Amino acid sequence: MPDVLESSPYDALLLLSFGGPEGPEDVVPFLENVTRGRGIPKERLKEVGQHYFLFGGVSPINEQNRELLDALRADFAGHGLDLPVYWGNRNWAPYLTDTLREMVRDGRRRILVLATSAYASYSGCRQYRENLADALATLEAEGLELPRVDKLRHYFNHPGFVEPMVDGVVRALEDLPEEVRDGAQLAFTTHSIPTAAADTSGPVGEHGDGGAYVRQHLDVAQVIAEAVRGRTGVERAWQLVYQSRSGAPHVPWLEPDICDHLEERHAAGVPAVVMVPIGFVSDHMEVLYDLDTEAKAKAEELGLPVRRSATVGADPRFAAAVRDMVVERAATERGQSVKPCALGALGASHDVCPVGCCPAARNPKPAAAGEDSPYA
Repeated sequence: MPDVLESSPYDALLLLSFGGPEGPEDVVPFLENVTRGRGIPKERLKEVGQHYFLFGGVSPINEQNRELLDALRADFAGHGLDLPVYWGNRNWAPYLTDTLREMVRDGRRRILVLATSAYASYSGCRQYRENLADALATLEAEGLELPRVDKLRHYFNHPGFVEPMVDGVVRALEDLPEEVRDGAQLAFTTHSIPTAAADTSGPVGEHGDGGAYVRQHLDVAQVIAEAVRGRTGVERAWQLVYQSRSGAPHVPWLEPDICDHLEERHAAGVPAVVMVPIGFVSDHMEVLYDLDTEAKAKAEELGLPVRRSATVGADPRFAAAVRDMVVERAATERGQSVKPCALGALGASHDVCPVGCCPAARNPKPAAAGEDSPYA
């Protein structure tokens, strides 16, 4: 029998994700959920909708979350961590509010949240916290007893998140033709966001040029590049690049775009590129379309050999990392001294988002699971 791991004071874990359509009839209402209140033009919605229709109107994210749920439950059971795992989405079924209501009715009173976003930013952290506050407000209006909700720290530099990506890069390099393999460069990709949102990402003390969002990505990219050098014996040039821009053309967003980067690298005589989607937990639509479809089409047009390394997904090491962070956070809440596990130069992220962390650019809303939470 495995040793029993202590999760108190927590009595449940909530996997909180973005959500995605599971059939053609879901695409339009899903996109309306995502863009509500953001002023996205209808033309842009139609364009993004076509991305989903290329894949039968089905986003892979929900199935990938089911696989992660299975991996988490198996890991917890196999290591003596008696903690039920639930799943709720921001933008599609199972909806966050419905899942929280189910948890309350199951008697859950102290909930930890794992968001499927590893980095600090408004859209990757604060917005999830706002969604939690909205859901709690709904339950409060229904007269339900509200649980205490906390969010796990950012895990971009946890070994269980980093090491599967290192393996993925090595496999992608090995898949390249031998004659271009040693000269291949690495393009670490993540979601582009407005530069103003990047500059104010993370705690106030980390605001500035690119903020915590860019710093965290650069730090983990450096860790992966060094690990790949150690595995392959080849020092490779690398760059952090961006994808999936969706904003108005006049608003500055983080650059360069992956397709522009591929053009520039080809013009510079680089023989091959491995695209490394460090900004994404799983192979969801933005990976399948923006990298596997659009960027690969650009590379084919250029005659540039490219490969795309795998995301972490439901890798057992990532499930083990979640278990590690649950036990770590539970011990901290019980007043015990713990040493968080982290790679790179930045160290482990904060447990509780401070006031001013990743603020909304406009229309600020209450956010749960932070120092400024109305539901502490």
